[in-house]
Amino acid sequence: MEKEHIQENLFLEMKNYSLSFNDKRFDIDIVPRKPDSRFYELYIGEKALYILVPFPDEPNDLLKIYYPKSAYIHLIDGLQKSLLWQFFLLTIIAMLISLLFSFYVLKPLRKSLRMLEVFIKDIIHDLNTPLTSILINLKMMDSKNEEVESISRSAKTIAMLHQNLDAYLREQINESERFQLDELVEEQVAFFRSMYDYLDWQITISPLILQTDKNALGRILYNLLSNACKYNTGNGFIYIDTKDNILTISNSSYGIESPERIFERFYKESDRGLGIGLHIVKKLCDQLDIPIQLEIKQNIVHFHLNLSQVTLN
Repeated sequence: MEKEHIQENLFLEMKNYSLSFNDKRFDIDIVPRKPDSRFYELYIGEKALYILVPFPDEPNDLLKIYYPKSAYIHLIDGLQKSLLWQFFLLTIIAMLISLLFSFYVLKPLRKSLRMLEVFIKDIIHDLNTPLTSILINLKMMDSKNEEVESISRSAKTIAMLHQNLDAYLREQINESERFQLDELVEEQVAFFRSMYDYLDWQITISPLILQTDKNALGRILYNLLSNACKYNTGNGFIYIDTKDNILTISNSSYGIESPERIFERFYKESDRGLGIGLHIVKKLCDQLDIPIQLEIKQNIVHFHLNLSQVTLN
């Protein structure tokens, strides 16, 4: 539109020039009249923009008023630069307005998130004492009583959720200790096997001695086994084995729609859970320097934990 506007202005100025010849931007020439020559119409040639004006007393010649093409291109270039600068300035203004508006809108949300984080930390702190008391008292009770065992499993589940929330909010890792992998795995398996006794459990663990944060690795195993149990098939299985310092937890499943998103915070493919379990697993693995890899073959899910960096033997 601006280009057409420039051409229109040049055309009008050439018409005015044909009456007064008082404009240094234009030049004139005498050209022979052709049968298809049209008067007072803008032509855009290779070297100039021009119009043809008839002589009152000369039927065979025409007056050609022209404007150099190089000057016209210079006008167009100036127009483009002007429009680009306007666009740039308007973009900057729009970004600044958007930024200020986002700060204004998100300020209450950030305040709410900070309050929620403080609230969760307070809950975690307040739950610590009663949970510890419950677990200690359950150990003192008759463990052969079925009701006591059920309460104990529920209390341990709440305790592990409590530890997950604590790990979710805190970045630090406790001091590492030396322990045997098979004992830690058996401890976690014993907790889930009683609740999911219909699954086929096969455990083949090498007697590896590790030097790392035992509680953090325990939470990793807890979350992986919890997922393996909850999202298993009716007559499925869970296999746990080690090979070349790699711990592998395999389970039957109905498949995973988006494996690449499995470690994302709050990502879940069903209504169950909060979507933070595997995110906590990845977070703890990164902190412990334990690479974790997901592999899926024919709806069988394999989680590989490379324990080479924390293995002593």
